[in-house]
Amino acid sequence: MNPNRPYTRGAALPALLARRIVIIDGAMGTMIQRYKLGEADYRGERFKAHPKDLKGNNEMLQLTKPELLREIHAAYLAAGADIIETNTFGATSIAQEDYGLAPLAREMNVAAARQARQAADAASTPEQPRFVAGALGPTPRTASISPDVNDPGARNVTFEQLRAAYREQAEGLLEGGADLFLIETIFDTLNAKAAIFALDELMEETGERLPVIVSGTVTDASGRILSGQTVAAFWHSVRHARPLAVGLNCALGAALMRPYIEELAKVAGDTFVSCYPNAGLPNPMSETGFDETPAVTAALMAEFAKSGFLNIAGGCCGTTPEHIAAIARQVSAYRPRSRQNPLFSPLTSA
Repeated sequence: MNPNRPYTRGAALPALLARRIVIIDGAMGTMIQRYKLGEADYRGERFKAHPKDLKGNNEMLQLTKPELLREIHAAYLAAGADIIETNTFGATSIAQEDYGLAPLAREMNVAAARQARQAADAASTPEQPRFVAGALGPTPRTASISPDVNDPGARNVTFEQLRAAYREQAEGLLEGGADLFLIETIFDTLNAKAAIFALDELMEETGERLPVIVSGTVTDASGRILSGQTVAAFWHSVRHARPLAVGLNCALGAALMRPYIEELAKVAGDTFVSCYPNAGLPNPMSETGFDETPAVTAALMAEFAKSGFLNIAGGCCGTTPEHIAAIARQVSAYRPRSRQNPLFSPLTSA
């Protein structure tokens, strides 16, 4: 991305991130599950005769249940989210192939961005502008890891296929009104590089320049993403993109994520840092499917803020508007991490 060209959208974000910890929303899938939708809800009238099952394809809902998504966005905005994500985690042609809906990928992204844009605009005020992050998920295929344990060299996707799919997705998000791009839940850095390449290509050709946030996923206690990189190596692999922020999300709850977000906050000295963990570990007995209450997650995130790790805070799987409201209250006591000096004192006593 050309760092010398001013942002054409999301231009207020850098100053806001330097002033306070910015809040991103929580889980979309967790909230959708609360509606207990059936196959007919996903299909609507338009896809009533579609030959494949569609239940669980949440990206269908911007086409069949747009009012539901607007309700979820509004709930997160009411909870204090500054940034809401589009419902496009799986809205690439590659991901939608599983449902026989690859040709609808662009339409899904345009619709999702427009619905988030409508909600964000309704909640925005001069004192608290709201932003729409166009979410680009990892896709169910990986460019670096074999899908066949008996053939380490096998691949089920190419870099060019990923680039084309991300380019199509980004075009739809841009058309729908996104303020920034969020490449998230990265478990394969080569996939992320394809997304970065697609965004760079799109912005060069259109003359637009939107902020980009890149968020990786540490998959276990090894401290590495699935394709094998440490947090520091991951950062140095994407640093050339000059993202507005780099961060971690998903896979782990905040307690287990702490050493990795601390490491990232130290090595990524010239960019902002984001963190939106799961609500702890999976718990099938819980209403959200995860074990942390809003108070527990918020207390852990407040400790991150107190330690000087954060510029953007929110939640991933299992988090709800209640989690986001609690996080927003707790981290508001602390100054944001400085890109020059990552350790800042709290605004008030802990």
